[in-house]
Amino acid sequence: MTSQVINQIRRLYENTTPPTVEHDLKQAVQLLKKLPDEESRSSAAVFMDGLSQLRSEWRLKKQKKVKRPNKMR
Repeated sequence: MTSQVINQIRRLYENTTPPTVEHDLKQAVQLLKKLPDEESRSSAAVFMDGLSQLRSEWRLKKQKKVKRPNKMR
């Protein structure tokens, strides 16, 4: 079961997109809670960190688009 949960988290990381990253990260957290020990959580940590990084990067890009003033010609 542990390897199945880690593989589910990995798939979430590999398949996430800007529109789904919030949902995918929440789902990954729920899956992480199912892991029985620190060793197995450590194995999933790289994917959790990756999801978090992607979310941060995509949020920044979105904010820059919103804040970018229109150039007048």
